[in-house]
Amino acid sequence: MGNSTALHSVSEHPVIGAAVTRRTSLVLPPGFSLAEWKRIGKHLFLIADSACWWHGDWLVYGQERYPGKYRQAMEETGLDYKTLRNYAWVARRFPASERHPRLSFQHHAEVASLAPEERRTWLDRAAQEGWSRNRLRHELRKDPADLSEVRERSEVRLRLRTTAEQETAWTRAAERDGLDLAEWITASLDRAAGLAGGSKS
Repeated sequence: MGNSTALHSVSEHPVIGAAVTRRTSLVLPPGFSLAEWKRIGKHLFLIADSACWWHGDWLVYGQERYPGKYRQAMEETGLDYKTLRNYAWVARRFPASERHPRLSFQHHAEVASLAPEERRTWLDRAAQEGWSRNRLRHELRKDPADLSEVRERSEVRLRLRTTAEQETAWTRAAERDGLDLAEWITASLDRAAGLAGGSKS
């Protein structure tokens, strides 16, 4: 019952016009026009999409100010670890000034693993062409031979001999950075090699 008491303070409030949100419902008055109904839908999408960034920024702040608090964050939000980690990772990769207001959080997630200049190129192109997230993903997977900005990637499997102490320390460091262990190891190697993609955004 820990979270339920906090929710008692949440009251209804208007979204657009006569439409009202409650903790567990959206109340639309009879007689809503198609244009009004569509406007509500867009408004709700923007709230949900913005909430991804808000969660990410909230988690990054917590990582920096209160290390190792992911489990507590999961309890507070009810979100699973993988979802939280993804929000934080994307938010960390994109400073607020580099987030494209015309594109969704998921657009940004599609290019988050690229170097900063590549991310900007793809996001600008997606915005100009009006691509959906799925279209952006499709374009990223196409043969990049004619796109010099795109680096070809290959998969390399490594075997590491580690102690339990090392694995525990690495896992905790990965959690602080909002990454899984494999992503954290790759980012650490990139930073050590001086690659742009391995630096923190």
